[in-house]
Amino acid sequence: MLMILAFALPVFADGGPGGPFSWTWAPGNGRFGILPMLVGSLLLAFSALAAGWPLGLALCCWLLCPDLGGPSWLRALVGGLVRLMTAIPTVVYGFAALFLLTPAVRAGLGGTGMGWLSAGLMLALLILPTVTLVLSAGLAPRLERLLPGGPALGMSRPELLWLVVMPDARGTLASSAVLGFGRAVGDTLLPLMLAGNAPQVPESLTASLRALTAHMALVTSNEVGGAAYNSLFMAGVLLLAVNAAVSLTVRHLERRERAAATRGTDAAGGGV
Repeated sequence: MLMILAFALPVFADGGPGGPFSWTWAPGNGRFGILPMLVGSLLLAFSALAAGWPLGLALCCWLLCPDLGGPSWLRALVGGLVRLMTAIPTVVYGFAALFLLTPAVRAGLGGTGMGWLSAGLMLALLILPTVTLVLSAGLAPRLERLLPGGPALGMSRPELLWLVVMPDARGTLASSAVLGFGRAVGDTLLPLMLAGNAPQVPESLTASLRALTAHMALVTSNEVGGAAYNSLFMAGVLLLAVNAAVSLTVRHLERRERAAATRGTDAAGGGV
């Protein structure tokens, strides 16, 4: 990290119209702006989170609550598939999307099929198992502790999960969202394969964009030395800053939730 910061300092000092904090990437014209790529990374990550987190929450609730329907063998199968998805290489998702998703987007919405929508949908699928497993790990123990008292309150398992467990597990809900965001913003192959890689701010869901991670992969494959290559260190600093913010947020949420649980235990003990 210190090495990246050291190399990025001279680039950071270049605040001219063609420097890294500008909106145009045209190395042939001496313009090395990486802001469109930063916007592209954030758009992809937030859109993936908007699609993937609610699905992960719904899937977690279904896995934890047999009352919501479905045979037990199907629930076990889906749970196993979710865990298996965490081990599938990202390139497999990308190739599957090239043959299945992008033709459908191209046929339905026009264009090349490679852009914000395709990359965002596949990133949502990529973060789905992360979100689901983090939520399950945080919600399942709470639900099991409260289940014996559920019938006395006239509450079914889904009602207990939704009305009692989730309001008490806001830290778990937020941590799953933050981890999903970090997983999406740090991925390289899916934006590289599916987003179209045009260094621009997209004007529609089907428009092409380029993420910071994909930008770094593209430039390092073609450039060694020079201003374009040096601008990658600033891109690396931005990615480090985003990942550091994600990590610090998760740790803060976990500490706050542990502190709340400790206060609740102490209060219960004092009442007894």
